[in-house]
Order: sequence, then C-alpha cells, then structure tokens
Amino acid sequence: MSIFHNLKEAIQDCCFIWWDEMKQVVKDEGVLIFFILVPLLYPLLYSWIYNNEVVREVPVVVVDDSHSSLSRQFIRQCDASPDVEILAHAADLDEAKSLLSRQVARGIYYIPSDFDAHINRMEQATISVYCDMSLMLAYKAVFQTAQTVTMQMGAEIQTKLGQHYTAREEQIAARPLQFEEVPIFNPTGGYGSFIIPAVLMLIIQQTLVLGIGLSAGTARERNRYRNLIPISRHYNGMFRIVGGKALCYFMVYAIMTAYLVLIIPRLFNFTVIGHWQDLLLFLLPYLLDCIFFGMVVSCMVRYRENVMLLMVFVTVPLMFLTGAVSWPQSSISGFWQAVSWLFPSTFGVRGYIRINEMGGTLADVLLEYQILWIQALIYFIIACLVYRYQIYLARKDARERLAEMKTTSNNL
Repeated sequence: MSIFHNLKEAIQDCCFIWWDEMKQVVKDEGVLIFFILVPLLYPLLYSWIYNNEVVREVPVVVVDDSHSSLSRQFIRQCDASPDVEILAHAADLDEAKSLLSRQVARGIYYIPSDFDAHINRMEQATISVYCDMSLMLAYKAVFQTAQTVTMQMGAEIQTKLGQHYTAREEQIAARPLQFEEVPIFNPTGGYGSFIIPAVLMLIIQQTLVLGIGLSAGTARERNRYRNLIPISRHYNGMFRIVGGKALCYFMVYAIMTAYLVLIIPRLFNFTVIGHWQDLLLFLLPYLLDCIFFGMVVSCMVRYRENVMLLMVFVTVPLMFLTGAVSWPQSSISGFWQAVSWLFPSTFGVRGYIRINEMGGTLADVLLEYQILWIQALIYFIIACLVYRYQIYLARKDARERLAEMKTTSNNL
C-alpha cells in the first residue's frame, strides 16, 4: 500500500506544481508573449518575407565600350533574364561605380572595347562583372546571369565557326556532353526553403528559454519558491517540482511545436518531403531537451530581464553553430563544435532538416535522436539539483526570518 500511497502523493504534488505554474503563465503577460504570440506570429512574418524564395530583377548598370552587335546581344539577353534588369548605361566605369556605391545598382557589367575584335580573331574575350557583395542573393543573380549568357553566346559562336553540315553536328559541337541540372532537397533554389527550417527550430528553443526564464525571474523576485517547501519534504520532491513544471511547458509547446513544424512549411509551400510520424517522434526529445535546458538556464537568471539579454545575444551564433545552414559542420573548429553540443538546437536543426527537407527517416537521424535524449536526461538531472539548492536557500531564508521574528517577539 505504501507504494500506491507514494505514487498517489507524487501525482498530487506534480498536479499542484503544474496548476500553480499554469496559473503563473496565464497571469504573466511577458510569458504569454513568448509562449503564444511570438511562436504564432514570428514564423508567419519571417516566412512571408522570404516567401518569394529568390531575388528577381536585380538592377545592373552596363558600361559598353565595344558598341558592337555582340555586346548589344549580351546586354539584351541579360536584360531578358528573370534575375537581372539593365537599369542604365554608364559612360565609363567611374560613373557605374558611383551608381553602385549609392546602391542604385547592385552590379556592373563592363564590356571592353576589344570585345568584338577578340571574338572575330577567334580569341578569348572577357566581360568583367562587379557585384555588391553585401547582399549574397543579389551577387548570385548578377554573376550567374552573366555566366549563363556568356556560355550560351559562346556555344552559338562556336557553332557558327564550325562549318557543320547538319543540325545534329551543330548540336554536338555546342554541347558535346548532354547533362541536366536537378537541384535536390531545394528545387527552387530559394532562400526561404534554405533558412526557414533552422529558424523554426531555433524559435522553439529560444522562446521556451525566454518564457521559462521570465517565469523563474518573477518567482525569484516574489520569493514564490517558499510555496514549494512543503512539496520538497522528500528528496524525490525535486523530481516532482521539475516534472510538474515541465508538464506545464510541454502541454503549451506540444501545440506550438506542431504548428511551427507541420503547418508553417505547408502554409508557405516550403519543401516538405519527410513523414510526419518520424518528425513527431524526433521532436519529442527535442522539446523535452529544450524545456529542461530552459529550466537550467532560468536558474542562472536573477531578474527576469536578464534572460532576454542572454538569449538574444546567442541567437545568431547558434544559427551558425548548427553546421547545417550557413556554414558547413566540417569547417567548424573542434572547440566551437564542442560548444555547440551544449545546445539542443544544434542536433535539433540537423535532424529536422534531414527528415523534413531530405526525406530521411528516424533511422537516418538516429545519432541526433539519441543525443537529444541524452541531453534531455542530463539537463533534467541538473535542473533537479539546482531546484533542490534553491529550495534549500528558501528554507534557510524561512528559518532566518522565523528566528528574527522570535527575537523581535521576545524583545517586546
């Protein structure tokens, strides 16, 4: 009977903590903002901004010193492409650089005066491309358009000079090796499909940590941990406190996570080729890992505003440290890779991209899946230890206050 009694008591304690934490979440406007409004609205805004996927009609200025039919053909074909718009013709390179420096144009095509002469002498001609590197998508559009047009014109010139007798011979001379470019995992080559999956996983981690940190900061300011002293009368009371709080956060974020990873990508037609069953199974340890990680971080925050300064500072570095979005994992130094292992987002982003973007299964991300479970267990134990220490401090403070009250009463 004692086992059932202890089990019943543990469930009651967890429910008490869950209900108390749920009331605090509902009453705290700051926590509601990070738990509800930010996960709901921020992905919509971010996805809407990048919904066009690619940059079109990038303004380019041309400096044509050749004034030949071939140079005009090059300009016409570049202007006809969907990625580039010929904004103006500059008299010289200095004028074009002035337009580029004022960001009126994002690139310069410079055609030298000997362009046509080199081609007529069957020599290699050059076209210089100057790009604004502050925006990588614009650079990609300007450079790749010039590259594609020059390759097409080169093939046409080679065909005309070859003196072939049949159309098949001309086709083989222009393109001796037939190939077809098939972009995998990101068919449109869009920036949205590239960046949004990692952003969604980071939103889960960052908003959870911010919300839990705000709640813990409020509790610490109001010394609400005194209310948990009766529940912590046993050693396993720490598990009940952490379990009750985690249950509250899990119930809220189970819905938010499903919205972020299942609805947002389909709403904006981003790449989704993974099975939702594998995705939900993978997200279970990731969500628990983020919850316990947030509880550990919240114990380091004395005032509720501090957690915002801390997490906002590390958001961008965490995006780079995932090794799956902006910088390859193989190029990250060993030290920074070790630092990245401390955060759930590192393995969460990698696994989510491989399942959702690459069509992988849970077996394909087994390493990340196992590491997330290990991290969740480690952070759960650390959270229990730090909460036990906080209860110890609350007890000590209560005893000191009681002794002070007794002393004051005796003096009176």
